[in-house]
Amino acid sequence: MEEEAILSYLENREEIADSGQFASERGLDHDKVVNVIKSLHGYRYIDAQDIKRETWVLTEEGHTYAVAGSPEMQLFLAIPPEGISREELQKKLDPTIFKIGSSQAAKNKWLDMGKHISRKVQHAEDRVKNVLIEIKDGKAPEAEDVKALKTRKLIAPLIWKGYSVRKGPNYAPKRKKVATDLTRENMQRGDWKDLEFKEYNFCAKGQPAEGGHLHPLLKERVRQQLKMIFLQMGFEEMPTNNFVESSFWNFDALFQPQQHPARDSHDTFFLQAPSTTKQLPEDYVERVKEIHESGGYGSRGYAYEWKRDEANKNLLRTHTTAVSSRMLYLLAQNSFLPKRYFSIDRVFRNEAVDRTHLAEFHQIEGLVCDRGLTLGDLIGVLHDFFSRLGMENLRFKPAYNPYTEPSMEIFSYHEGFKKWVEIGNSGIFRPEMLRPMGLPEDVRVIAWGLSLERPTMILYGIDNIRDLFGHKVDLGLIKRNPICRLGVK
Repeated sequence: MEEEAILSYLENREEIADSGQFASERGLDHDKVVNVIKSLHGYRYIDAQDIKRETWVLTEEGHTYAVAGSPEMQLFLAIPPEGISREELQKKLDPTIFKIGSSQAAKNKWLDMGKHISRKVQHAEDRVKNVLIEIKDGKAPEAEDVKALKTRKLIAPLIWKGYSVRKGPNYAPKRKKVATDLTRENMQRGDWKDLEFKEYNFCAKGQPAEGGHLHPLLKERVRQQLKMIFLQMGFEEMPTNNFVESSFWNFDALFQPQQHPARDSHDTFFLQAPSTTKQLPEDYVERVKEIHESGGYGSRGYAYEWKRDEANKNLLRTHTTAVSSRMLYLLAQNSFLPKRYFSIDRVFRNEAVDRTHLAEFHQIEGLVCDRGLTLGDLIGVLHDFFSRLGMENLRFKPAYNPYTEPSMEIFSYHEGFKKWVEIGNSGIFRPEMLRPMGLPEDVRVIAWGLSLERPTMILYGIDNIRDLFGHKVDLGLIKRNPICRLGVK
């Protein structure tokens, strides 16, 4: 319908001056008219020139005032002839209406503003409401009114786009259909001799090929680079394929008391089925029980009744240190050899989700197990590790962890934020954790951990963790983002 209207109109006329007016006079949808104009222009049936006009539309706030009146008028009408105290007037009006209305009414010199507010004039015109209604009805406002309403963000510009149209070099009153394919039927009927084929566009782009895309946290991105740093430093990767752990390996083996807040259901996801485990090394369990109840190796323990039922509970691991406890126990069962271990995998915590926290995230953990290690060794390894991430300016702050003593929080100066940012936690595993495993008395373990998401968010300029990981991630982000390199030296 639109195509026929355009071509038949131009048959006896030079041009269509305005596609919007043309569509309105004939009751046509302007968007459909525009699409037809673009198509006809492509085949040179017509020549089209752009037309742009700026109009104004009401914002959401503007629509509200067009109905209820401007804040200054609402405030003016709320004042009785004898006046009213500021406190009483504030009670009658919405705080936003009172704040904006007071400012504008005083500017218009409608009121005496003080502790007692009274009218200076008996009648006032709500110019704001009247102009907003005019704009809503499609009328052109005065320049001064536009400036005032635009400043108050009650109106916003809207660019209208249309076309003026003239006959093109291939103009015809009716579009001639051209063939796009030579079919078997054309060959059988013999009408292929009379067909006019559409010109082939050798410059047209084909459909983009769909393929897999790597998430920033995985493979050749940040995770893989971190893995390569660990391997270059002589570390072995620990197996982390068990998301479900027992409370024993997750908490008890780490000398974390059974009444610790982290073991509450508000902080940890416990399983309903299977709710408990029966596969624990009994001799080791007894040694852990003894150290919790009575202490040892210079410790007084926690002096409470340790319960096996609590240790048997299954949960989604809250940290990959549960993996470290298993590996250190296995290491202690044979002749001791110094080891360097690392892991990068998912952990789960029952936390409120916000822009910096998720109920599941990835933890990076590294540990060194050797004889006679000291706090100086830990600081040296941390400087080596983080310098390979491009973080050379480090600071350390004393902290508390149930299974490390001493413990340190790790801070690095962030040039973008211009401040010190916490990037990880670290410490030396306590004897109460290591000795029940069977490790020799002169063996010590230094360890540290950090989030995988935090450095990734910094590298990719992401300020909301939900845009990086979870069900709200925009898949377009994964397709578009580049490969960011860590500051490896």
